[in-house]
Amino acid sequence: LFQRMPNIKIFSGSSHCDLAQKIADRLGIQVGKVVSRKFSNQETCVEIGESVRGEDVYIVQSGCGAINDNLMEMLIMIHACKIASASRVTALIPLFPYARQDKKDKSRAPISAKLVANMLSISGADHIITMDLHASQIQGFFDIPVDNLYAEPAVLKWIKENIIEWKNSVIVSPDAGGAKRVTSIADRLNVEFALIHKERKKANEVDRMVLVGDVTDRVAILVDDMADTCGTICHAAEKLLLAGATKVYAILTHGIFSGPALSRINNAAFEAVVVTNTTPQDQHMQQAERIKTIDISPILAEAIRRTHNGESVSYLFSNVPL
Repeated sequence: LFQRMPNIKIFSGSSHCDLAQKIADRLGIQVGKVVSRKFSNQETCVEIGESVRGEDVYIVQSGCGAINDNLMEMLIMIHACKIASASRVTALIPLFPYARQDKKDKSRAPISAKLVANMLSISGADHIITMDLHASQIQGFFDIPVDNLYAEPAVLKWIKENIIEWKNSVIVSPDAGGAKRVTSIADRLNVEFALIHKERKKANEVDRMVLVGDVTDRVAILVDDMADTCGTICHAAEKLLLAGATKVYAILTHGIFSGPALSRINNAAFEAVVVTNTTPQDQHMQQAERIKTIDISPILAEAIRRTHNGESVSYLFSNVPL
């Protein structure tokens, strides 16, 4: 009997339809039909509009916007595909929700990232593809395979193409946690790195900062995995200019930009704030013209293609697909 190869089916949650469309275009397929609506009591109802029996299903949903609704919608979509006999269901989560709640930093604190991991596994996901996890140990919260892709190759490409004086730059981490990410980029560009040590009194508010390293008469490039309220990076930019940097760029994988973030960016002294489109950026770009985006849909599309064909994904850790 001839065994049919499963087809790729891509379904989009309501958090980032544009990204799903770009991924599907890149793979030369259509986004699957799915209707997501809410009952009058606000329960989420998802209807998958085409057969997924025996197919290789990818569900694209980012942890942005109405995070809890989107998370629940994704769990319901995974479950719906699983019980409709999909051969494999992969959750493609460019921005992993609750990734910052990954340890007990004080008594009685929840480890919500672990809870989200459990929920994804229980709902029936067979594989997770995500990007620049806040802490890579989150991969260990799952018993299913997790591919944590990096925006780094795309960031290196952007720096080389858009910052003329990149050879006289210094890559700066706005906190000690991102030091590894920054040293890796600095090594690949063959430039110096610096880091800023910050102390937090309470979440989302920075108390004081100390710069370690020399940025005098150089272009400072701040690199971090996410910018939420942007307090840290705006503080850091001031600090770098005071320390003698000629220009300051910020490059962040996930531009969440909640609360006062956009007004802070407009008032800060950045040349550009570069983010990827793991979350929708169109509205942010209208409100702050300094925000520039890097399209990471080719990386995600290539990860899907390689996963589907059973090829290695590690090529993407150091190369941008053409």
